[in-house]
Amino acid sequence: MSPAHTIDIAGADAGAPAPVPLKIVILSGPDEGKEAALGSTCEVGSDPECDFALTDPSVSRRHARLTIERDGIMIRDLKSRNGTFIGETKVREASARLGAVLRFGRTYAVIQPRWLVREVAPSNARSFGELFGESLAMREIFAVLERVAQSDVTVLVEGESGTGKELVARSLHAASPRAKGPYVVFDCSAVPSELAESELFGHKKGAFSGAASDRAGAFQRAHGGTICLDELGELPLDLQPKLLRVLESHEVRPVGEDAPRKVDVRVIASTNRDLHAEAHRGRFRPDLLYRLEVVKVRMPPLRNRPEDIPGLVARMLEGKLPPGDEPGGENMKRLLGYAWPGNVRELRNLLARAMALATPPGGGPPSFEKLVFNLGPASEGPATIAHEYPGIAQLAPYKDAKAQLLEAFDQAYFTGLLKRFPGNTTRAAAAAGLSRKHLTDVLKRLGPIEAAGDLGADESVDADDASDPGDDEGTVT
Repeated sequence: MSPAHTIDIAGADAGAPAPVPLKIVILSGPDEGKEAALGSTCEVGSDPECDFALTDPSVSRRHARLTIERDGIMIRDLKSRNGTFIGETKVREASARLGAVLRFGRTYAVIQPRWLVREVAPSNARSFGELFGESLAMREIFAVLERVAQSDVTVLVEGESGTGKELVARSLHAASPRAKGPYVVFDCSAVPSELAESELFGHKKGAFSGAASDRAGAFQRAHGGTICLDELGELPLDLQPKLLRVLESHEVRPVGEDAPRKVDVRVIASTNRDLHAEAHRGRFRPDLLYRLEVVKVRMPPLRNRPEDIPGLVARMLEGKLPPGDEPGGENMKRLLGYAWPGNVRELRNLLARAMALATPPGGGPPSFEKLVFNLGPASEGPATIAHEYPGIAQLAPYKDAKAQLLEAFDQAYFTGLLKRFPGNTTRAAAAAGLSRKHLTDVLKRLGPIEAAGDLGADESVDADDASDPGDDEGTVT
């Protein structure tokens, strides 16, 4: 491995790039927990001579090469047996962002700043309370939730609408020592701003027009249990310092009362906004934000964890399909190819609608393959591109998606070319308008393709040991 290298990321305040030394960390697999400083280039493989050697038998001897560039990490697969992945997208050569999850065979890894300390290992569980997920992203969340459930620390849950933020709050409450106490949800977006203080902290009779009797607020109703402050980013700015005082003192002062009242409440807040950005704009108090994010959990969108979809579908349709009918086939392919702008909530509603419309009055349950999924216009977005061009990652950056599309074209073009001129690279190169050397370099870069066997024994490229296009050895002749 070359000397420790850095990547430039945007500075938080000045806006200028700042050098960040990096490391590679194994998240799961036989080498879980192993990490090493990342140099300008790093070869990953099972060969002990590799810069980062792994013991996973699914990892090739020379599996992948990581190159640190100024604005990202270039990941290049070295014609490995079981592939190199960014997330769940198989790549031959692509740029990855800092923090992206990589997979070499069955080993998961991540590129992180050197200063970042891994707090917990991914959980072995596939569920936590009402939450389900087999993906690495969800198992990392389960590991955090399992540890904080028994404490009273404040938790901030971020994520898009429909990702299951309130399920996190309910599941934490159910797994905590407060499970027998009350669980109260306060929706900050559903209460008029002029009534928010009264609804949150309560009021005394006669405190304002219409206050005909004393009323306990959400914090008082949650005494001894848990309060979920849903859509916290919508809380009026003038109420935020009052909420901060409650979090610090564990006391509420109902509207119209002089004396505060003690409350014993665990606080879990959720939001679909970027509260750090809101604080920078002056719309959210930084001191309140820092008090809330003692533990922060970011729920991933469903489009970023498609491997969870089959299990979610099976759970949602449990007992509703004919005996022995397992979700799969073309209908499952359609669900896997959709972008899910509404996340898990949209999936649940889609399945409920399909089941209701497919069940005739007095009839038995429909089979999964008979369900009709009206996926709507969102299916015409990136997921449709990914369906038509399987090599393209859903919602990938433009540069990466374009590179993957061009590679898919090269695969199709040169497969057809080799079928047309089996075993004759000279004629194939002439027909393609390329030099023979250019053609052999391209074939090395692409690796084994459908017609590679037609080249003859002395022209084949080994799937595991062939060198890079830039190497001198292993050239196709």
